[in-house]
Amino acid sequence: MRIGMAWTGARQLRRAATAGALVVVLLGAAACTGTAPGGPAAAGSAPASTGAAPAPTDPATGAPPAAPAQVPDVLRFTGTTLGGAPFDAAQLAGKPVVLWFWAPWCATCASQAWTVAEVAPRYRDTVPIVGVAGLGERKAMKEFVTEFDLGDTPQIEDSKGALWKRFKVTEQSIFVIIDRNGTVVHQGFLDGEALTARVAALAGA
Repeated sequence: MRIGMAWTGARQLRRAATAGALVVVLLGAAACTGTAPGGPAAAGSAPASTGAAPAPTDPATGAPPAAPAQVPDVLRFTGTTLGGAPFDAAQLAGKPVVLWFWAPWCATCASQAWTVAEVAPRYRDTVPIVGVAGLGERKAMKEFVTEFDLGDTPQIEDSKGALWKRFKVTEQSIFVIIDRNGTVVHQGFLDGEALTARVAALAGA
């Protein structure tokens, strides 16, 4: 009888020891993972990264960068400057633009060249003025640009008349003024005073 009681007591002690060991194992696992068994993430833990990159911003203003301006049909043309550089009018989208159609032998063009040379650098970033040289030879066109100090203003060589035909220009000197929405608001002659006033008005619009 005493032997049986002793045997039963020993079995109960072993069961208690086994249960205690299981509790220790579970608590240890919870400590390693930071979560209780079956429970939510431990309070104060950092949220999981979503992997999404931050939205780009303009370094100057901190605001999202402005969407590129839509290119109107009137500015969908390319060419080559008298200096040999490629020219794409699409880069002017979103700004008022003045196209000046001139010929190197034209006395009226020569009188207007001084005004263009004075006004164009002042409004280069707000109202670009672009010359379109035609009805002459490349050599004469380049000499005209040098003589009237027009080197800082883009001058497209159009000796074949492609752009003159595109804008229906049949004589020189003609100014084609395009507003920032791509609408032609003037096509015709302008003297120096009128050109200066028009460009200044566009810059302030």
